[in-house]
Amino acid sequence: MFPKTGKKFPDDGGPTSSTYAGLIAVILRSELGNSHQAHKTLMRWTGANERTAKNWLSGANGPRGEHLLQLMRNSDRVFEFVLRLSHRPALLSMRRLGEVRNSLQVTADLLSEVIESEEKLSRVDLAAETAEQASGYNFRISPSGGTKTKAARSG
Repeated sequence: MFPKTGKKFPDDGGPTSSTYAGLIAVILRSELGNSHQAHKTLMRWTGANERTAKNWLSGANGPRGEHLLQLMRNSDRVFEFVLRLSHRPALLSMRRLGEVRNSLQVTADLLSEVIESEEKLSRVDLAAETAEQASGYNFRISPSGGTKTKAARSG
């Protein structure tokens, strides 16, 4: 064997192979869990054997080449992680964009409902004020929310 005398590649601050494997493991466990079913899912997604899938979930090794591509195809979180590693964080998967759009739509619908409720309450309050002024009586809604009571206006 010849001794290694060449220069080392400069450290670009990127993840090392051990942190890569660990980060992939965290992502896969958070998405699939750490059960036997998780191993089976990884095997089905990638065609890898069970020992390989277990190594990915434990963080001993990370997926390479074709297996990584298969994981990216099946897991949006792995796909986004690889984009971040390649310093391309601006790209998001279509599914994630759809989730954000749906979340924003739900929020907009809730805001519309709140605004409509406030407008209805304002109209009811205005109508009650108008009725009070026209009749000379104060109309109050009882705390139970049920009946209206008449109270003669003092003064």
